[in-house]
Amino acid sequence: MIKRYTRKAMGDIWTDENRYMTWLKVELLACEAMEEMGKVPKEALQNIKRASFSIKRIEEIEAETKHDVIAFLTAVAERVGPDARYIHMGLTSSDVLDTSMAFLMKQAGSLILKDCERLLGIIRKRAFEHKDTVMVGRSHGIHAEPITFGLKLAVWYDEMRRNQGRFERAVETISFGKLSGAVGTFANTPPEVEAYVCQKLNLKPAPASTQIIQRDRYGEYFTALAIMGSSIEKMAIEIRHLQRTEVLEAEEFFSKGQKGSSAMPHKRNPIGSENLSGLARIIRSNAMAALENIPLWHERDISHSSVERIIAPDSTILMDYMLNRISGIIKNLVVYPKTMEKNLGLLKGLVFSQQVLLALAAAGISREDAYETVQTHAMRVWKEKQDFKTLIINDEKILEHVSRKKIEEIFDVNYHLKYISAIFDRVFG
Repeated sequence: MIKRYTRKAMGDIWTDENRYMTWLKVELLACEAMEEMGKVPKEALQNIKRASFSIKRIEEIEAETKHDVIAFLTAVAERVGPDARYIHMGLTSSDVLDTSMAFLMKQAGSLILKDCERLLGIIRKRAFEHKDTVMVGRSHGIHAEPITFGLKLAVWYDEMRRNQGRFERAVETISFGKLSGAVGTFANTPPEVEAYVCQKLNLKPAPASTQIIQRDRYGEYFTALAIMGSSIEKMAIEIRHLQRTEVLEAEEFFSKGQKGSSAMPHKRNPIGSENLSGLARIIRSNAMAALENIPLWHERDISHSSVERIIAPDSTILMDYMLNRISGIIKNLVVYPKTMEKNLGLLKGLVFSQQVLLALAAAGISREDAYETVQTHAMRVWKEKQDFKTLIINDEKILEHVSRKKIEEIFDVNYHLKYISAIFDRVFG
């Protein structure tokens, strides 16, 4: 299912062919830099630039060598000939692997940021559409006070904008390459080569490295993805709750011919949102794996390598998928304003209890006494299903402090919505 919905562009980044092409690009750029320094003959460089490889041949060699970079270099050398001695000169495998990984992760990050921009546009449009669509706000799953559905979406927009900014910074953090050799000392390749290669790849040279780029950079990248995934799950869970039969204030679009259950023909399930909740768990677990990769032995061990071969393609492909799926769900979300209005009245006016409390306190009654008075009537509403406003307006003790006119104002839903426009101005500018 994920492959069917994922855009081909993201999948292409992580193919074996693109990975080897990126390795070759790093190797060729290093040769270019060394040619300028007089370490590689010009004629040899021209021959090296025609280098190519066969994935099948790389796999054959790796089956014997048990080393992917050596297999790659051998396969390339077979086609280049004697001039291949200048390829990988003074470098170590991680010079190529880590610089290439930065290049690939930056490419993937660029696609994810475009996805974020699209999602933000969709949320913004729906937020303004429902800016004044009144519904009940809930805390602990219980009715609290009135809000609008647009406000809920404005909160999502603000959060996703933070995710976008956070991930932009994370992409910048991983956009560093290194060609500093086996332990980071540039013993066999001067810093100028690293600077040249990184500049050509639109990367920056790592100020200091060991045999590898330090994995705190990767940790930030995958953690930013995990936070983004959790925000997507937050939206998905909200949609799942709103689609519950007892609530049904909004639901995922159910297309013609779609089926909800193999057993129950009546079912319309929030399968897209549930899918996103599950995938968010993978994104988060991959972030934990990335954090585990930070503490390596001395100047490097290989324990991080196997992890990154999984989490780099998986997390970026999954996030690309998740952002596109939540975008489609929100874009096509079916909203039921009349049901929202009906549900707002389920507690027969209790959502206005705080305003009664505040009015009594403002009239000179202690907060404790005011709270007890209001709660007494509220509990009658819960138990006896009476109308809260009626109970308040018939309480002579309350009327001694608060006028009937004031009580009418208290039970006007617009009291709660007077700053919605101000919030929208803050969020959307």
